[in-house]
Amino acid sequence: MEDILEVCHRVYTEDEVLVCMDETGKRQVKETRIPSPSKAGSPEKFDYEYERNGVGNLFMLSAPLEGWRHVKVTDRHTRQDWAQSIKESVDERHPGKKIVLVMDNLNTHKPGSLYATFEPAEARRIAERPEIHYTPKHGSRQDMAEIETGVSSRQCLNRRIPDQETLRTEIAAWQEQRNQEAAVVNWRFTTDDARVKLKSLYPSIQR
Repeated sequence: MEDILEVCHRVYTEDEVLVCMDETGKRQVKETRIPSPSKAGSPEKFDYEYERNGVGNLFMLSAPLEGWRHVKVTDRHTRQDWAQSIKESVDERHPGKKIVLVMDNLNTHKPGSLYATFEPAEARRIAERPEIHYTPKHGSRQDMAEIETGVSSRQCLNRRIPDQETLRTEIAAWQEQRNQEAAVVNWRFTTDDARVKLKSLYPSIQR
C-alpha cells in the first residue's frame, strides 16, 4: 500500500507520466413512453418503466497530475479490450514516455492479456513500456482514476442513456470539457492517513 502512495506523490520528469486506470459499466435503457416536456416550475418527467438495452463498459484512463483523461467505451471488459487500451496509451496517447500505471488487480489487468491479444514480439514491446503498480485488495480507492469515474457518474452518466452510440457521444463531450479545463486531482491522501484509515488492509504482525 505504501508503494502506491509513494507512486502518487512521486516527482515526475518530462519523460514520465502517471496514468491511473479504472473500469466501470453503464446500463443502457430505452424509454417505453415519451417523456413529459419540462414547463415553468416543473422539470421534464420520465415514466418509471424502461427497456433494458445492454451494458456498456468504460475504461477510464487518467493522467491526474496533467489534468487529462480519456474514456474508452467497449462492448465488454475482456482481456483483449484491456490490452487494446494499453496499446493505445503506449502508442497514441503517451508515445516516447515512461508510463507509470496504477490500477486494481483484476485478472484481466495482467501482461499475459497482451500476449493473449497480440503476437509475442508486439506484446513484449507493449509490456516493456508501463511500470505497473496494483492497488491492494479492497484498497482500489487509492486509484485516482476512481475519482474521475465518480465525477463522470455525477456530471454525465446520472441519467438514462439509451444505447452505446449515445453513451460514446455523451462521454466524449464530458471528456473534452474536462480536458479543456485541465481539471487536476488534488491528491492529499498520505501514508500516515493510510495507516489510520486503512488499518484493516495492513497485515497483522504479532511478536
